[in-house]
Amino acid sequence: MFEQFTHDTRRIVGYAMEEARSLGDKRMGTEHLLLGALHERGPSEALGVSLEDARKAAARLDAAALEAIGFDSKDLTRAAMPTRGRKPPFSSGAKEVMAALLKSAVDQKSRKITASNLVVSLLERGEHDPVTALLQELRVDRAAVRDRLMAQ
Repeated sequence: MFEQFTHDTRRIVGYAMEEARSLGDKRMGTEHLLLGALHERGPSEALGVSLEDARKAAARLDAAALEAIGFDSKDLTRAAMPTRGRKPPFSSGAKEVMAALLKSAVDQKSRKITASNLVVSLLERGEHDPVTALLQELRVDRAAVRDRLMAQ
């Protein structure tokens, strides 16, 4: 499947892996794919969000989740994680995004999977997906962005 990815889409997956590692996460999830996409100008402009703003929003969501189970996130420090080495495995949600990308390419009779395809797949995730919470925190109008990207 990755051979169908355009160069920028491959870079996005690499950036997503780096985002997961830098956060100390053992799996690369849909939220990491979004952060990875925001390294690229096209997705960042389409969503109207900067990488730095998305990282801050993700940190707020992490803090809120920890506080909900009784941890004060101000007292916690992230464990240092190696920035190179073993690739974090995909979460089930990230695997579903990859499958949706392939299906979308087949449906559109396209030979290439673009960054826009990836962003659309992230925008279509369900209510309980981490990327959905992150997009809500960023106040992204998912339907409007999806419609714009699909019209291209």
